[in-house]
Amino acid sequence: MSSKQINAQNAPPAIGGYSQAIEVSGTVRRLYVSGQVPMTKEGDLPNSFKDQAALVWQNIISQLQAADMSIENLVKVTIFLSDRKYNLENREARQLALGNCAPALTVIITGIFDEAWLLEIEAIAES
Repeated sequence: MSSKQINAQNAPPAIGGYSQAIEVSGTVRRLYVSGQVPMTKEGDLPNSFKDQAALVWQNIISQLQAADMSIENLVKVTIFLSDRKYNLENREARQLALGNCAPALTVIITGIFDEAWLLEIEAIAES
């Protein structure tokens, strides 16, 4: 499988370390990662957004590793934030977790299932 970032010249640029589109070609194995929440397997929940975001990304990475994949396999990420006030912290946490990996990205401000959760992230990965 090969993937290529697509950022059309005649459309607005991606701002904040993501791609407007990802083209995937070749034989593909696809992993759909359900919304990961800021809880440990023991049910612990951090208080701060920074700690919740780090834990959610670790949970995403754990799911990828269980499928013999890594963040480099991510092609699409959807982040659900409980409040837009977390936008900057969310971007920082995402960049810390993903480094130079820039999958297609959508961020949605919405109510989340548990009011204590400040974010939830789902993803699609391919290899």
